[in-house]
Amino acid sequence: MDYEEPQFFRVMQYAATADRDVIDMVSGNPDWEPPEALRDALREYAGLDPAAFQYPASDGLPELREAIADRRGVDPDQVVVTVGTGEANYLAMARAFERDAGDEAILLDPVYPYYPGKVELLGGTQRLVPTARDGGIDLAAIREAMSDRTALVMVNTPNNPTGAVYDPDAVAEVVRLAERHDALVVVDEVYDRFDHSGRFESALAIDSPNRIVTGGFSKSLAITGFRVGYAITPPEHADSLRARHMLVNVTGPAPSQYAVHHALQATEHEYFAASRELLSDRIDAFTDALEAAGAEYTTPDGGFYVLARFDDFPGTMANVERLIDEAGVAGMPGETFGTAREEWIRFALVTPRAREAAERLAAYFE
Repeated sequence: MDYEEPQFFRVMQYAATADRDVIDMVSGNPDWEPPEALRDALREYAGLDPAAFQYPASDGLPELREAIADRRGVDPDQVVVTVGTGEANYLAMARAFERDAGDEAILLDPVYPYYPGKVELLGGTQRLVPTARDGGIDLAAIREAMSDRTALVMVNTPNNPTGAVYDPDAVAEVVRLAERHDALVVVDEVYDRFDHSGRFESALAIDSPNRIVTGGFSKSLAITGFRVGYAITPPEHADSLRARHMLVNVTGPAPSQYAVHHALQATEHEYFAASRELLSDRIDAFTDALEAAGAEYTTPDGGFYVLARFDDFPGTMANVERLIDEAGVAGMPGETFGTAREEWIRFALVTPRAREAAERLAAYFE
């Protein structure tokens, strides 16, 4: 799987220049309000002394690191605040490759496209390993794929694009397999607040020096533009992540971190529950319309993406552009996510027009 350019932006730009109304189901930008405490904190920050406008601590505002550590049940020294979850993943993946423990990354297929992109940037070799048909982890396939060349196994749960919530015992077994080959397992949990199944368990419950967990607030607080993520790492990897973070970014944006810290302190569980309920309603409406259209589709246990397959309409970039031009709906081609779901198209349900989009698709494929 080659990843030469961000295909997300290509589709979004194509949709933006279309000669008709297009419903955007490409990006993962939440369309609901962030917590009010976050807006209040930004207003407060604007009135602080000039010293607050300078470089914050490189690994994150201490109070934010403490809040993350408290929420995740770890020591603050294990937390490195990053410029989004994307950087947290990059730092953890880089750590896997710099250890001289192999040059190969196992990526579960279908795969979030930025993972193979980062592997290529870091000089590694990717190996796509198919998931089970329901999107879950295929342990037998991972066992067969792992070798002494394996430096990294990348896991994302709840998963983008399948919506699968991985069995915690399966994730633990992947970590045990990695220990035998001295590989690192990086578990991206950025969608942890969007567990519709009640089965999600963090990989932080797995006690291992071979496990790093990443996360962030872009989705859960509806602030993709703020770029606040984090890595939670065993002590033996923390210095490496901090050093690379400082060399790449020096530090992260202080206003964003300040606002996120205040939001975490003041936001009740009801905020996150309301987001999940909103998404659950959209998932039901969207999949009901797909059912009526005779499409095959996934019902996500987590996150907010639905994969759909239409007869004789594979998930190519050309067909996605046809849907934009002829149906007025923009999704992501399945071929972007590896080889396992090339026949499918991914739709992000972070739009109030999800039902309308499904009705357009149903009418188009009649």
